[in-house]
Amino acid sequence: MQKRAAVLGIGTANPANCVAQEEYPDWYFRVTNSDLLPNLKAKMKRMCDKSAIKKRHFYHSEEMIAGHPEFIDRALPSLDARLCIAKDAVPELAMAAAVRAIAEWGCPAPDITHLIVATNAGAHAPGPDVRLAALLGLRPTVHRTVVYLHGCSTGCSALRLAKDIAENNRGARVLVACAEITLPAFIAPEEAHLDTLVVMTLFGDGAGAVVVGTDPRTPVEHPIFHMVSTSQTTIAGTEERVTLQVSERGLDYKISGAVPALVRDNIERCLVDALTPLGLGLTGGGGWNYLFWAMHPGGRAVLDSYEAALRLEPGKLAASRRVLSEYGNMGGAAIIFVLDELRRRRRRDGEEEEFGCCEWGAMVGLGPGLSIETMVLRATGGRDDGNKSIAA
Repeated sequence: MQKRAAVLGIGTANPANCVAQEEYPDWYFRVTNSDLLPNLKAKMKRMCDKSAIKKRHFYHSEEMIAGHPEFIDRALPSLDARLCIAKDAVPELAMAAAVRAIAEWGCPAPDITHLIVATNAGAHAPGPDVRLAALLGLRPTVHRTVVYLHGCSTGCSALRLAKDIAENNRGARVLVACAEITLPAFIAPEEAHLDTLVVMTLFGDGAGAVVVGTDPRTPVEHPIFHMVSTSQTTIAGTEERVTLQVSERGLDYKISGAVPALVRDNIERCLVDALTPLGLGLTGGGGWNYLFWAMHPGGRAVLDSYEAALRLEPGKLAASRRVLSEYGNMGGAAIIFVLDELRRRRRRDGEEEEFGCCEWGAMVGLGPGLSIETMVLRATGGRDDGNKSIAA
């Protein structure tokens, strides 16, 4: 029987700088010298009020922005300065999360055989993988891979790759570290660039890390989730709906307002295709509610679309909604926060109604294209679960 990969440790981290969402429009328009645009400021306040986000963390600060006027002037080239900051920020933030994941895993860092670093905030070689490996004290022989510019599906893509590596390399222990900072996309508001308001309203900074492997070694290693199968679907004709473009002024995001409707119209078919071969299709009147859900918290409207399309009961997306509320959309790192939140809720006495009784679940992320990433997960039953066989 093929050995299935499992999540053996999870860690998360955020920069110290934190801004409450209700205060963000005033902060953003002040630091970008844009208070003479009251209509745009009022629009952002309405967007923040509806975002279901309470606060977000940022690597950049008011002092950093003040020291780089090119960050807020679209006429000035700023890519070099942004990437120079990201070159240090990404591996350092990734390290904070990775240290926690390795500690939970319970083995020495040099036992890591493969390293995957994923981010939308970089364009260097050697990249953040080399720096992170050195910071963590990994072996010089560690196999390194960098995943750049997969948008909000960066974390899902990296986990899919980790599963493949773990299952095809005997004894492999794969560290996935996904770190995102929004500085490359930070820019002043303009009437002609309303996408900027969307990005500035939703995105925050954070890092998540996961250790992945097969055949857990008792009594040290204990699986949290088994990674059963993966799939990726690109919705035809959506290539321009979500895009990322590196330019002289940084990283330009384009996010169409049609994304929630596209999710609502296509998500169920993707899940049917992913789950039916495993015998996990729709079940009677309960629909999809017998599964637990790790949905990328791309925004309130996207989560509402998932919920409506799949006819989910209230509370099924509680983990994703809490991550969105506490941190905003952290790009690829956000899905790891959701996995961590699901795990925490499962272990919490008296609060398992949306997850604890569900053995099977699905992780879903969205990326440019528009692409939908899906991973079927199976929750572990306890500390002795590592030797269970998986019929799939």
